[in-house]
Amino acid sequence: MPDDLERMWADLLPIGRTAGGGYRRQPWTGAETEMREWFGHQARARGLRLVGDGVGNTVAWWDAGAGSGVLSGSHLDSVVDGGAYDGPLGVVSALAALDRLRAEGFEPVRPLGVGFFVEEEGSRFGRACLGSRLATGSLAWSEARGLRDDDGVRLGDLVPGLEADRSRVLGGVAAFVELHVEQGRGLVHLDAPVGLASGIWPHGRWRLRFTGRADHAGSTRMEDRADPMLTFASTALAADEQARLRGARATVGRVAAAPGVTNAIPGSVTAWLDARAGSADVLDALVGAVLAQAEGRAARDGTRVEAAAESVSGPVTFDAGLAGLLADGRPLLASQAGHDAGVLAAAGIPTAMLLVRNPSGVSHAPEESAEAEDCRHGVAALTETLRRLAGPGWQP
Repeated sequence: MPDDLERMWADLLPIGRTAGGGYRRQPWTGAETEMREWFGHQARARGLRLVGDGVGNTVAWWDAGAGSGVLSGSHLDSVVDGGAYDGPLGVVSALAALDRLRAEGFEPVRPLGVGFFVEEEGSRFGRACLGSRLATGSLAWSEARGLRDDDGVRLGDLVPGLEADRSRVLGGVAAFVELHVEQGRGLVHLDAPVGLASGIWPHGRWRLRFTGRADHAGSTRMEDRADPMLTFASTALAADEQARLRGARATVGRVAAAPGVTNAIPGSVTAWLDARAGSADVLDALVGAVLAQAEGRAARDGTRVEAAAESVSGPVTFDAGLAGLLADGRPLLASQAGHDAGVLAAAGIPTAMLLVRNPSGVSHAPEESAEAEDCRHGVAALTETLRRLAGPGWQP
């Protein structure tokens, strides 16, 4: 890694690290707060102007030139036991790129910003890209403040909130560029250190609640049971089957049974379905087929199923003009993972994404990785991108 990136990376590596090598940097906890404080220190050390909102979204501006600015960055939070690179690589790379431009004596014609959005992963309050949705206004604070985490903590009681129901952290942003570790092995197969994202698959999260009748695990005959766990199990298998049939993705990564004791049939099971597909039509068909099979099974075994969408994001195609400007022979890949960049693009902000090769292909797990040389290429690509967008040759 370039020296400046390596030093920043060394600062971040211990924060929130678990004994298993993963990271727990959930929003508004000690580790994530330490990450945000680190960012503030980096901004002040560079003489940047910090702009934040009541939920924690933050941008550090290099106030050069005039007019609307160019923003780069990502997020600092993680999934539970996630990897080191998802999010922070984009933030430290943006700071390193800004450092390079300054060291070269580059004089931008418009402001350059480095920032991060809170709760991108949705790991605490269940709403993916929560911070960027609030920043763009696609989610109102009046709705978000009622969200609760697994401990019953209400978001509105945890953070100050937003004045006049909306963040102003994106005021005056003409373009956004997010650098991110690839969450897959596309660049490995293409033998390329850096790629360009063409867009993001539509995706969403659905909460499924299966209810039946709690009873004794020993004295209740198998034929007398209304066991929601069996309906859930059938639904999880249906999700796998339906996704494979459509070349899509479906995952049940979280489940909770109540009362949750070994020697009792549960009265209810709550599970969360994550579904993604190459088009909105395919996604709708996938989720519809899974729910139809769930309801069919419930009708046969005396249980019930209810489904509610917690967050759904439509397909995103990144700005064609920016893609043409940044291509430079880099491979173009679709992202199956959601990003803040997708939220900003959907809000009408010209947006692009650079992807850095991940040799393991693993993400949202400790094995997530990126080679130092590839990170160097990523910083170089982002530096050149910001040079072009903040120079006289590009007009918003």
